[in-house]
Amino acid sequence: MASSRKMLIDGEQNQSNVEEDDQYDFDLFVIGAGSGGVRAARFSANMGAKVGICELPFHPISSEVIGGVGGTCVIRGCVPKKILVYGASFGGELEDSKNYGWELNEKVDFNWKKLLQKKTDEILRLNNIYKRLLSNAGVKLYEGEGKVVGPNEVEVTQIDGTKLSYSAKHILIATGSRAERPNIPGKEFAITSDEALSLEELPRRVVVLGGGYIAVEFASIWRGMGATVDICFRKELPLRGFDDEMRAAVARNLEGRGINVHPQTTLTEVVKTDRGVRVRTDHGEEIEADAVLFATGRSPNTKRLNLDAVGVELDRTGAVKVDEYSRTTVPSIWAIGDVTNRMNLTPVALMEGTCFAKTVFGGQNLKPDYSNIACAVFSIPPLSVVGLSEEQAIEQSNGDILVYTSSFNPLKNTISQRQEKSIMKLIVDAETDKVLGASMCGPDAAEIMQGIAIALKCGATKAQFDSTVGIHPSAAEEFVTMREPTRRVPGAGKPKTNL
Repeated sequence: MASSRKMLIDGEQNQSNVEEDDQYDFDLFVIGAGSGGVRAARFSANMGAKVGICELPFHPISSEVIGGVGGTCVIRGCVPKKILVYGASFGGELEDSKNYGWELNEKVDFNWKKLLQKKTDEILRLNNIYKRLLSNAGVKLYEGEGKVVGPNEVEVTQIDGTKLSYSAKHILIATGSRAERPNIPGKEFAITSDEALSLEELPRRVVVLGGGYIAVEFASIWRGMGATVDICFRKELPLRGFDDEMRAAVARNLEGRGINVHPQTTLTEVVKTDRGVRVRTDHGEEIEADAVLFATGRSPNTKRLNLDAVGVELDRTGAVKVDEYSRTTVPSIWAIGDVTNRMNLTPVALMEGTCFAKTVFGGQNLKPDYSNIACAVFSIPPLSVVGLSEEQAIEQSNGDILVYTSSFNPLKNTISQRQEKSIMKLIVDAETDKVLGASMCGPDAAEIMQGIAIALKCGATKAQFDSTVGIHPSAAEEFVTMREPTRRVPGAGKPKTNL
């Protein structure tokens, strides 16, 4: 006999029997088979739900009618980007190796097409793995474009134009986001991150517009592969929203690696030329290039979902509005991942998908927890953070904040003679001694920060950091040897005194 399960219905937990409810074709139908959608589908199926999922046909470069199982992260995001970062990093490593005794007597060539093919092979492999994961969980996969036609009904348009209609007790929107192009004259001559990952030829001169992590990462990739790179962004420093001290470190490193940095600059025009493209900045400067990358933001994929017609509310950016359980304004329709524009990271979409499945089909009221989520910018060298930045801590605190910093030349650089310092930082509540945030810019930052994130999730204090014995010699040991605060800063909410 099928087991009775608790399901969250209209905000309350009611008894429901997933297996015996044959009023619908599916207990759950998911639109979008990216990281979040696949996770939600698999976990829901493993809890006894009958699950269907649809995804657009595969292609490395997305459009409104092209996608692929695995989504942005696997096909045209985190994974292929990181592969290119690895490839680009060898450029600096080869240079650094000379002082370690490696004699590179002949000219070293870089074969872009070979790396591109290896990257494509890997995303195809992962695409098939995701399909297999769905199949093994008993999830029915449909290839085509899905849209919502009622609170409990979806329509899938297959490649040949055939329309299929299915009813579902619950519908989950997990369609992600995609790169947008700013409205600049000549924008059709620029590329986005999608095309940047699949260029047939490696550009020798590149202009990057944007100061976010995608812009910084691609600037580092192309520079590491030997291209001349100009990066333009509106603010004084790149990576708005990150710790200001870390932003300045990244900017120094970009320049140190030979990237031409143009702060407080935007583009006013892109023109096609016989030799490539030419851009004009708002300062009147003209730059010739083989490619121009627009990395100025992403927009949620909601335009073709028919959500307005069924009463699902969107915000001004087009993102799906959801409550703390990922439920939309229509009780039977839910949304997770980038399409909700909450915290647009793949592991966050995975967390949201897990919480959704456990809430709806696992009898648990489980809200996603967005505190102390680590993230990384895979520039060369990378930046990684967890918890609060110094600016955020000051803004939120009613007391004093202790800031601990360490800036040093990594041991590896002392032999290679690369002039590029690593910087580490801890933000501590002066009253409770609790570590509120950590950040690092330097080699292996992401690998180190994942461990630090566990400590912050557990509520670690600075005294506990100090009592931890370091691994020597390593950069990571700096996090447990910063004894004296660099500065003490009053929080914005601290009562002021006239004394």
